[in-house]
Amino acid sequence: MSEQKLQFIDRISSAFGTSLEMTDEQGTSRIFDLLAEFQIEAKAYAVVQDEDGEIDVLRITDNAQGEAQLETIEDDEEWENVLELYDEVAFSDELEEEQ
Repeated sequence: MSEQKLQFIDRISSAFGTSLEMTDEQGTSRIFDLLAEFQIEAKAYAVVQDEDGEIDVLRITDNAQGEAQLETIEDDEEWENVLELYDEVAFSDELEEEQ
Protein backbone atom coordinates (compact mmCIF):
# COMPACT_ATOMS: atom_id res chain seq x y z
CA MET A 1 0.00 0.00 0.00
CA SER A 2 2.97 2.34 0.44
CA GLU A 3 3.01 3.16 -3.30
CA GLN A 4 -0.48 4.66 -2.98
CA LYS A 5 -0.96 8.39 -2.50
CA LEU A 6 -2.29 9.64 0.82
CA GLN A 7 -4.24 12.91 0.77
CA PHE A 8 -5.15 14.68 4.01
CA ILE A 9 -8.82 15.70 4.39
CA ASP A 10 -11.00 17.35 7.06
CA ARG A 11 -14.45 15.73 6.86
CA ILE A 12 -14.61 14.63 10.50
CA SER A 13 -12.90 17.64 12.06
CA SER A 14 -15.06 20.10 10.13
CA ALA A 15 -18.24 18.26 11.19
CA PHE A 16 -17.38 17.24 14.76
CA GLY A 17 -14.13 18.95 15.83
CA THR A 18 -10.94 17.23 16.98
CA SER A 19 -12.24 15.86 20.29
CA LEU A 20 -14.63 13.00 19.58
CA GLU A 21 -16.94 11.18 21.97
CA MET A 22 -17.62 7.68 20.68
CA THR A 23 -19.72 4.88 22.08
CA ASP A 24 -18.72 1.23 21.70
CA GLU A 25 -20.99 -1.81 21.24
CA GLN A 26 -21.43 -2.13 25.03
CA GLY A 27 -22.68 1.46 25.31
CA THR A 28 -19.51 2.81 26.94
CA SER A 29 -18.60 6.35 25.86
CA ARG A 30 -14.97 7.40 25.51
CA ILE A 31 -13.21 10.55 24.35
CA PHE A 32 -10.73 10.36 21.47
CA ASP A 33 -8.45 12.99 19.97
CA LEU A 34 -8.53 13.12 16.19
CA LEU A 35 -4.87 13.02 15.12
CA ALA A 36 -5.35 12.91 11.34
CA GLU A 37 -7.79 12.06 8.60
CA PHE A 38 -6.89 11.19 5.07
CA GLN A 39 -7.98 9.52 1.90
CA ILE A 40 -6.27 6.72 -0.01
CA GLU A 41 -7.85 6.28 -3.43
CA ALA A 42 -11.61 6.00 -2.75
CA LYS A 43 -11.40 5.14 0.98
CA ALA A 44 -11.10 7.64 3.83
CA TYR A 45 -9.64 7.01 7.28
CA ALA A 46 -9.20 8.71 10.65
CA VAL A 47 -6.40 8.15 13.16
CA VAL A 48 -7.59 8.67 16.74
CA GLN A 49 -5.97 8.44 20.17
CA ASP A 50 -7.78 7.59 23.40
CA GLU A 51 -7.14 8.98 26.88
CA ASP A 52 -4.64 6.16 27.55
CA GLY A 53 -2.57 7.03 24.48
CA GLU A 54 -3.75 4.06 22.41
CA ILE A 55 -3.90 4.76 18.66
CA ASP A 56 -6.64 3.38 16.44
CA VAL A 57 -7.48 3.69 12.75
CA LEU A 58 -11.12 3.97 11.72
CA ARG A 59 -12.76 4.11 8.30
CA ILE A 60 -14.77 7.22 7.39
CA THR A 61 -18.03 6.34 5.65
CA ASP A 62 -21.32 8.07 4.94
CA ASN A 63 -24.52 7.22 6.79
CA ALA A 64 -27.94 7.06 5.07
CA GLN A 65 -28.25 10.86 5.30
CA GLY A 66 -24.87 11.37 3.61
CA GLU A 67 -23.16 12.52 6.84
CA ALA A 68 -19.64 11.38 7.74
CA GLN A 69 -19.37 8.65 10.36
CA LEU A 70 -16.58 6.43 11.71
CA GLU A 71 -16.55 2.66 11.65
CA THR A 72 -14.18 -0.01 12.89
CA ILE A 73 -11.91 -1.66 10.33
CA GLU A 74 -12.51 -5.40 10.69
CA ASP A 75 -9.75 -6.50 8.29
CA ASP A 76 -6.44 -6.66 10.21
CA GLU A 77 -4.37 -6.38 7.03
CA GLU A 78 -6.21 -3.24 5.89
CA TRP A 79 -5.81 -1.70 9.39
CA GLU A 80 -2.07 -2.42 9.50
CA ASN A 81 -1.48 -1.20 5.92
CA VAL A 82 -3.30 2.08 6.53
CA LEU A 83 -1.48 2.73 9.82
CA GLU A 84 1.87 1.90 8.19
CA LEU A 85 1.23 4.32 5.33
CA TYR A 86 0.15 7.04 7.77
CA ASP A 87 3.29 6.46 9.88
CA GLU A 88 5.49 6.82 6.78
CA VAL A 89 3.93 10.19 5.98
CA ALA A 90 3.77 11.43 9.59
CA PHE A 91 7.36 10.50 10.41
CA SER A 92 8.70 11.89 7.13
CA ASP A 93 7.03 15.25 7.98
CA GLU A 94 8.66 15.20 11.44
CA LEU A 95 12.08 14.48 9.89
CA GLU A 96 11.68 17.38 7.44
CA GLU A 97 10.78 19.74 10.33
CA GLU A 98 13.91 18.74 12.26
CA GLN A 99 16.23 19.51 9.32
